[in-house]
Amino acid sequence: MLTLGDICSKHARLSGNSEALVFGNTRITYAQLHARSNRLAHALLGQGLAKGDRIAILSENSHRFVECYFGAAKAGLVATPLNFRLTERDLLHMLRDSEASAMFVGEGFESVASSLRAQSPQLKIWIGLDTKIDGALAYESLLSESSAADVSVEVGENDLAALVYTGGTTGLPKGVMLSHRNLLSAFISANMLFKFSARDITLMALPLFHVAFWQVFCHLIAGACVVILRRPELGLILRTIESERCTNLNAVPTLYTWLIDDPTLNAHDLSSIGLMIYSGSPMPEEVLRKCIAKFGPIFAQGYGLTEAAPAVCFLAPEDHELDGPRSHLLKSAGREMTLTEVRIADAAGNAVPNGTPGELLARGPNIMLGYWKNEALTHERLQDGWLRTGDVGMMDDQGYVFLLDRKADMIVTGGENVYPSEVENVLFSHPAVYECLVSSAPDSRWGERVQAAVVLKPGASASAADLIEFCKQKLAGYKCPKHVEFWEQLPKSPVGKLLRKDVKSVFWRGHSRSIN
Repeated sequence: MLTLGDICSKHARLSGNSEALVFGNTRITYAQLHARSNRLAHALLGQGLAKGDRIAILSENSHRFVECYFGAAKAGLVATPLNFRLTERDLLHMLRDSEASAMFVGEGFESVASSLRAQSPQLKIWIGLDTKIDGALAYESLLSESSAADVSVEVGENDLAALVYTGGTTGLPKGVMLSHRNLLSAFISANMLFKFSARDITLMALPLFHVAFWQVFCHLIAGACVVILRRPELGLILRTIESERCTNLNAVPTLYTWLIDDPTLNAHDLSSIGLMIYSGSPMPEEVLRKCIAKFGPIFAQGYGLTEAAPAVCFLAPEDHELDGPRSHLLKSAGREMTLTEVRIADAAGNAVPNGTPGELLARGPNIMLGYWKNEALTHERLQDGWLRTGDVGMMDDQGYVFLLDRKADMIVTGGENVYPSEVENVLFSHPAVYECLVSSAPDSRWGERVQAAVVLKPGASASAADLIEFCKQKLAGYKCPKHVEFWEQLPKSPVGKLLRKDVKSVFWRGHSRSIN
């Protein structure tokens, strides 16, 4: 396989009658997926789009969203998924910055898409994926009027396949350029470790606009079936696993926190699940232990980032021991993936001894081409072939990586460095704590202090003094929160990742700067 489009064509030949995608009542075989994505490619080229043009996708999950990725790949176009949870300002920035020539619009986004189109003169066409939109082309009509024959556009492995915008910690979203080679390298590397096969049925609940789309393509490479949910609703996830007999699930730690505490959990037959993957952010050890105790040693972790498409590290199920000499690995992000090389480095990029904190660097064929129209940032993050991830970690003598935190999230209080995740892990182990985030806050004496935002479990009670004292029993004094705030809910990203930067902005509101 050289391009994403080859995934469809290969399995159309080898297992054309096997199911590839399931979305609600729609079930699509590999032969149908190949034909429909061919039709889409021909339709887009017939509308005047040319190789290298960007096509934006503003939609919740569906089988058509996946077809857009494949249709773009076959036509030599660049899929540009948009995070629909962002503000109209950010969406407009992504459309203008990418210079997208076309935009696919899913159900529920007709109004905002109309506003965006009026402000984006470079948009040549817009297409309604699910509903009829005045002035827009209709997706299914386009397919029915186009050829299912193979597309003749010459597409190479180093051509740009996707332009995925990532918000980072500050500023407007930045476009990450991922080639076909970048993506396939990451997907094949993940398959070698997760060992997906044609017998698998995966449940895709995370947004397809996110680099979490790796889950879909990894399974399609293996000839497996992908069951797609429009959005990650816990009840629907449980019912779908049961009805479709899904064999694996990829989710963020927040979703597993909800799942393990759901009162209806035992009412569902989840016996078909043999692998539960967590990614997107570290899993609090207390939550992970509960999950393993409930479901068994079927958990695996994938650590990565958009710039790595996203494969960097992998923690295998056999590394998830509750007790014994290897139980400390529950705190690890795992070891480097098959096609990715990882090292811990100092500020100059030089490798540091094992056990020494430093920045995590990664290199391999999966690492991005660079940032779209931003050579300065590309040069800053890509140095001598190494991607500077911005994550601080340590490596042990067996190559296991232990993440400490984001460089930008480190708290410096009274000259001492505190990693928020260490404090959060302790707070999560308190029986009354449901969710928490730790960040810096301004302090007239220390410059900044450790401060926590906490959500308590329903019916549970604990005071700020209780939680601070609990931390003092497990942490050095300077690492303990000086203040604890109780919130009804914590801010989350579209994939359910807790957003520390949003909590930090509240803590620092009214101050001229926050110290990083």
